[in-house]
Amino acid sequence: MDLVRRNTDYAVRLLVNLARQYGHGPVSTRVAASEEGVSYPLACKLMQKLHASKLIDSCMGPKGGFNLGRAPSEITLLEVVEAIQGPISVNRCLLSSDACTRQMGCSVRAKLAGVQETIVSSLAGITFDDLLQSKGAKQ
Repeated sequence: MDLVRRNTDYAVRLLVNLARQYGHGPVSTRVAASEEGVSYPLACKLMQKLHASKLIDSCMGPKGGFNLGRAPSEITLLEVVEAIQGPISVNRCLLSSDACTRQMGCSVRAKLAGVQETIVSSLAGITFDDLLQSKGAKQ
């Protein structure tokens, strides 16, 4: 199983596209989808989820489209992952306190909780500004 699912990867690509255009007006879903190699119908669904999560804003009209809801330096990879696929959980026992009856004293759960904390912290530390600055990012 992939930690970051395919649809989440596509959503990240779409947001990187919007981040490149930040401050230059809205980007249409059709244009972003075409430039990032995402099918238009899927891009529409992903943009709806990102909009519902307030990561992007929409502008209506003939020159409408989407803008980032905040500056690229203020949006993290973790926010996108959670908007598209929900909270990160290395194991179901970490989802809630009643997910497993063996939580108390479970050495496996304690180690997995540490792994999850590292993953969440790492994703929260990566902004879209970082992604724009990374080697190989299209400008």
